Amino acid sequence: MKTFDTVAGLQAHLDQLRKAGKKIGFVPTMGALHNGHMSLIKEAKKHSDATVCSIFVNPTQFDEKSDLDKYPRTLEADSKLLAAEGNEVVFAPSVKEVYPQGTSKGLDLDFGYLANCMEGASRPGHFDGMAQVVSRLLDIVQPDSLYMGQKDYQQFAIVQSMVAQQGRKLQLYRCPIIREEDGLAMSSRNRRIPGENRLIAPMIYRIIKGIKDNPLDLTVPELRYWAMTSLEMTGFKPLYVEIVNAKTLAPVDHLQDPDGVVVCVATWLGEVRLIDNMIIS
Repeated sequence: MKTFDTVAGLQAHLDQLRKAGKKIGFVPTMGALHNGHMSLIKEAKKHSDATVCSIFVNPTQFDEKSDLDKYPRTLEADSKLLAAEGNEVVFAPSVKEVYPQGTSKGLDLDFGYLANCMEGASRPGHFDGMAQVVSRLLDIVQPDSLYMGQKDYQQFAIVQSMVAQQGRKLQLYRCPIIREEDGLAMSSRNRRIPGENRLIAPMIYRIIKGIKDNPLDLTVPELRYWAMTSLEMTGFKPLYVEIVNAKTLAPVDHLQDPDGVVVCVATWLGEVRLIDNMIIS
């Protein structure tokens, strides 16, 4: 496995791979890797000849500098995981390398409601920063395919919109959520959950599953109320439980929709903010 920390070095290597006729699959990450990330690498290897994984903690998508400072940097451990999975290339650049002209220049794109609801309402500017860095990394890597996890469902929807608006010629894959044995969605944040709260954390999955199963045939407003109340009673501080159209992310009135329906949840558990979702139709 080769590791590059400069754009010039990475692009020179990728140009050689393309000249050899190889298709490039790309997995962008912020590091602190776990089995969820490894599932993206596995999927990329199915559809491409060479996989590139970026490890870059992007400053433009953090609301608070303290969160940016606390984000784990584990490049050595991440590299071992990637090598064991058969990943070919790691791109681990500095902020200056990714943003040589500074971070102030954003994208001239309109994501509309996709970026203003749910996470967008809770974290203003977050998706502008996320789209900015994904666009920049795509410019650098120029992959044939891009792999992102379903756990950040809204993020995927925005990247999908960005790719379409920019007219990029690449295949975008949404990969399933990978869960712990008790149902908790894998996340780098999970390592920050203290022991007593870790026992509570799987309740998020059970509640989402309860919405999908809906054994009492409750209405959408009743399901949202039940879910929010259940989270609060268990010890969470829920930010939202939304039941939305799978394409537009607009709220739905029932659990059947031609575009599909997704349940999205964000909640605090102690000092850790957790998100999860499930496609229910």
